[in-house]
Amino acid sequence: MLNIKILGTGCPNCNRLEEEARKAVHSFAVEAEFEKVTDYQEIMKFDILNTPGLVINDKVVSSGKIPSQSEIITFMADALSDS
Repeated sequence: MLNIKILGTGCPNCNRLEEEARKAVHSFAVEAEFEKVTDYQEIMKFDILNTPGLVINDKVVSSGKIPSQSEIITFMADALSDS
């Protein structure tokens, strides 16, 4: 199972990133748990400069943009192969 965190304050881009990630999980047919990290202090622990941020299995895979579903699927495949 993948652990996916969406880092951001709840802005429209953060919400869109979550939507795209959920679609990618469904398309890739993997189990994943989602967590929204909205607390600024918690977000800073991930050492990103811009939100939204995407973290898969505690590894930052994207920040400051909304990756495509195919990019997110690649991130998920990489995370699964690392575990």
